[in-house]
Amino acid sequence: MFICRIRRKVSKLSKMIANLDKFVVFSHVVCDKSDVVQNPCSVSLNVRSFRSSRLLCESVQSSSSGLAIQISRTAKTGARDVLFEYLHSTRGFSFMDAEHISKNSPHFFEKLLSKFDPEEDVVKSLSKFLRYNPINEFEPFLESLGLSPAEITSLVPQRLMFLTDDSVMLENFRVLRDYGIPRIKIGKMYKESRDIFEYDYGILASKLKAYENLGLSKAIVIKLVSCCPSLLVGGVDAEFAAVLEWFKELGMKKDEIGGFVSGKGIYDWGRMLDTLDFLDRVGYTDGQLHNLLKTNPALLFQGSGKKVYVLFGRLLKLGLKMNEVYSLFMQNPHILSVKCTKNFCKALDFLFDIAMQTEDIVHIVSTRMELMGSYSLKGPKTVCRELNVKRDELCQIIKEDPLKWFDVASKSKIQSSIQVASKDPSTFLEKTAFLSRLGYLENSDEMLKALKQFRGRGDQLQERFDCLVNAGLDSNVVKNLIKQAPMVLNQSKDLLEKKIDCLTNWLGYPLESVVAFPAYLCYDMERINQRFSMYAWLRERGAAKSMLSLSTILACSDARFVKYFVVVHPEGPAKWDSLKNSLNTA
Repeated sequence: MFICRIRRKVSKLSKMIANLDKFVVFSHVVCDKSDVVQNPCSVSLNVRSFRSSRLLCESVQSSSSGLAIQISRTAKTGARDVLFEYLHSTRGFSFMDAEHISKNSPHFFEKLLSKFDPEEDVVKSLSKFLRYNPINEFEPFLESLGLSPAEITSLVPQRLMFLTDDSVMLENFRVLRDYGIPRIKIGKMYKESRDIFEYDYGILASKLKAYENLGLSKAIVIKLVSCCPSLLVGGVDAEFAAVLEWFKELGMKKDEIGGFVSGKGIYDWGRMLDTLDFLDRVGYTDGQLHNLLKTNPALLFQGSGKKVYVLFGRLLKLGLKMNEVYSLFMQNPHILSVKCTKNFCKALDFLFDIAMQTEDIVHIVSTRMELMGSYSLKGPKTVCRELNVKRDELCQIIKEDPLKWFDVASKSKIQSSIQVASKDPSTFLEKTAFLSRLGYLENSDEMLKALKQFRGRGDQLQERFDCLVNAGLDSNVVKNLIKQAPMVLNQSKDLLEKKIDCLTNWLGYPLESVVAFPAYLCYDMERINQRFSMYAWLRERGAAKSMLSLSTILACSDARFVKYFVVVHPEGPAKWDSLKNSLNTA
């Protein structure tokens, strides 16, 4: 009986070998037309043999490379427990480290399980294996820090197996972990700045503390060194510290820098410092720089300020003088936003593509720079096709009327601006450019509604906007405020300044009060003076609560105000009458 079973197995093995032989023959023989015609059956036989042999090879490959995949989930869970026990009990890892490594090194774990037959007791086999075969601990450790197998290959030390063999690296890892840096970020730091993990005991902790001493919170230090590990190489980065001082001088909190960095960026603090110095020399005030960085942080943190120099260089290449470029930057501070810079460079390329003369380009740039940065334009080919003109004809059209260019080339049609604003198209375009910066979409219903609500030229609206920002409000806050109460920007700059001064210096309210009630800026000064004078009189006599909301005092009707703020005191009506008479007389 035993001999019969042996014979059957030998027979099956012979057939398998025969099929493999046919596969080899088929793969090495090149058949021409005559072979196919003379013996088509042989070709058919070889094709069938090739198919059966290929399936056999795939079966063999899947059985040899996918052993770990065939293991049941229960067995895998048990095997992970074995790996955990090995790291914790045998190798002396802390409970947390052993658990994290055993659960977050899937490639190493699969490779380890592939050593065993899935039909056997994998848990028992792994336990026995680890008893006599130590593993290279650097592989699962580095993988658990978020590094890929390809990255790990070049990072694993050649002559070391145990993490304790590199006690300095292990100590620095623990310093970063205990400081609060996520393990996955530590892996990135290990890959990008290995020097960090070679410090003697106590040095790395002192470097982290040194950045806190610059005035940064621990949470921001964690984010900064995670995104930019080079900050921990050498002493405190002097260029970074200088950028931080710039933030302080511009009235920004130092911790705000943490909101501008990300793990995807590469930061050159020296170039950022040069960019800030450059903008200062151009003539930007602290207030303008503050607003610029708050609204367009990418200007400094994407490419470390490179786009500023690119734009500046392009203007100089046009033949503009240094002082002319400075003047253009000062007149159009928003041109440095990422979107505006992109639009401006594309518009400049448009003019070069239609072969416009340099002096004509300089004229358009000098007079229409803001519009060039405000609109995304189609390419010259598309515009020529739509207008059915040649490039030289298009060039002449733009030279004669640059505003026509923005009307026909804008990707978002600006509602035939020449027709809509036939009396003064320039004013219309400047106004839509301002509204675009506020966040209104070109050619949208909101934009058309806003055009009707806001009164004044684009430069006047910008002046009123800047007035609120210069008073101390964040530019994003002002944008939201204006969308809630568009009538605010219909006040003149002088009137806005007068109302803000009245609010903060006379009434004693914080400026932020207008955020909750922006309509305050829309009430006339007579109503503000009368009602707040009465309220102040009552407050002095203890007849009214202190710091009532602005809306409570201003928004109620006259009858309601008299009921709650006048007759509540015996002398109230007489005081109210005298206030109205004196203020009306004044």
